Amino acid sequence: MTRPTNSSEEKRVILETGSGNDLYGEDYTKAACRAVQDALHHSSIIIFRSLDIDHKTMRVQVTIGVQEPDKVDTTLVAAELPRGYAEVTAVFGGLNVHDPELGTTHVVATAAVEAYVPIDAAAWRLCNAV
Repeated sequence: MTRPTNSSEEKRVILETGSGNDLYGEDYTKAACRAVQDALHHSSIIIFRSLDIDHKTMRVQVTIGVQEPDKVDTTLVAAELPRGYAEVTAVFGGLNVHDPELGTTHVVATAAVEAYVPIDAAAWRLCNAV
């Protein structure tokens, strides 16, 4: 299946956010996966069934914010997504909380999960533009 290559060929229909952490392992990928799961648990996506859109046409863009983006395995994060074609990017963000007494760093990740569908699959309107 050919994926749209720019935003003029598709529409964003979903945006969810979440946060996750790894309190003792300093594992950025684990924190990122938990942030994605948090975002997904905020969703009940009925639009595909309601409008008879095949969820396989959906492109899911995930942006993960952590203090050390190069330590996120984006392939493992993409595997957290149950539907669509996943694209995951890790960027600088999130939060590291250092505990000097225990000598540990608590990793906090944030996630933005966006779902896009091709315009031909979104040839409907929820309201009229004014």
